[in-house]
Amino acid sequence: MPPVVAAVSPARQVAAAVLRRVESDGAYADRALAGEARRAGLDARDHAFAMALAFGAVQRRRTLDHVIERLARRPVGQLDPPVRDALRLGLLQLLFLGGVAPHAAVDQSVELAKAAGGPGYKLVNAVLRRGAREGPRILAQLDDRSPHGAALLHSVPDWIAALWWDALGAEEARALLARVNEPAETALRVNTLAADPAAVAAELGERGVAVRPAALEGIPLDEGLVVDSAFDVRSDPLFASGALVAQSRAAMAAARLLAPAPGARVLDLCAAPGGKATHLAALVGAAGAAGEVVAVERHEGRAEALRETCERLRAGGIVRVETGDAAQPRDPGDHFDAVLVDPPCSGLGTLQGRPDLRWRASAEAIGELSRLQGRILAAGAAALRPGGALLYATCTISPRENEQVVDAFLAAHDGFERVSTRQLTPSRDDTDGFFLALLRRSAP
Repeated sequence: MPPVVAAVSPARQVAAAVLRRVESDGAYADRALAGEARRAGLDARDHAFAMALAFGAVQRRRTLDHVIERLARRPVGQLDPPVRDALRLGLLQLLFLGGVAPHAAVDQSVELAKAAGGPGYKLVNAVLRRGAREGPRILAQLDDRSPHGAALLHSVPDWIAALWWDALGAEEARALLARVNEPAETALRVNTLAADPAAVAAELGERGVAVRPAALEGIPLDEGLVVDSAFDVRSDPLFASGALVAQSRAAMAAARLLAPAPGARVLDLCAAPGGKATHLAALVGAAGAAGEVVAVERHEGRAEALRETCERLRAGGIVRVETGDAAQPRDPGDHFDAVLVDPPCSGLGTLQGRPDLRWRASAEAIGELSRLQGRILAAGAAALRPGGALLYATCTISPRENEQVVDAFLAAHDGFERVSTRQLTPSRDDTDGFFLALLRRSAP
């Protein structure tokens, strides 16, 4: 990290470093934030502020750049990167983050630009002072009456707004587009192989961490907690001991809907990073039952990381990790009581927690993904015993990857019935956007 004057707060320094790595190095914002925050030694409060700054500036890039170009009267592409980043962070604070004094947003952003050298800080100062006066009016001129207008106002590519407009209707699409720029929920799963949910909730409460039981309509989440205060789970001792897993309520719902019984044998296809595999392990291994989860992951590095996660979460004796292609049929005699198919997808349901994903995803990739998803679903179905349950789960809001994949599978495969289908969205359910289709294979 280049030297920054002491007057700039640690959270803003970290946020600026994250923006630079995302824009210049192609880094993922969540991973860059974790590394920069760790190096800076941020406490929970500063970590939360740095996340709000970095994620917000990446998410709202399109809208912020529109305002910058109106105020600076030049294309954003003509600005030096440190100036551009300082302007994005400053305008984010002025226009979208409550609780930040305008003078602090301006002065701190100017100091960030000064630290980079050159005269660019003068432009930052002038633009942000105008932004404090004129920025709200520029934003007020935008509207979301059309997909294009909504894409500019809510800062997504046009194709995502159009996709949701068609899939959900205008009203729900607007609500979803507004929601994906708000902070994602902080949800935790207590690993019941290592700890008791009530005891963990009590311990966190005693330490001043505000938690409440997780709930999702129609789906039991007894091991889930939602955190309502600043909390860095990965630096907490309960995480290191294997008692806690950072996992959204939508992701927890997958294992709970599949609902394997203690002692069951389960196949998890595309299993890394392992949140769902270890959740399944806790269910099939409940009360010491001799259940098994076979977790298939194609990439060796991710498979090895999955093994390490299983060991940390005390699921190593239950989860057997296989390195292989989930789309390839398994041994015809190798049947499972339940199968989870969690294939690669566009990830459009996770834009809150993965702020740069909206700029990486593409409409063109969805067709290729849907074909791969269909092959993996067919391979998983072939491994299911008669009477067994099959859950198709994606973390996206995209009919071509969701309903259409399941419909095509059912049309081509006799002996399977649809038990339930559910599309979770951040705007309706306040959790990640997951598609969950529960199927069952007919008994002979």
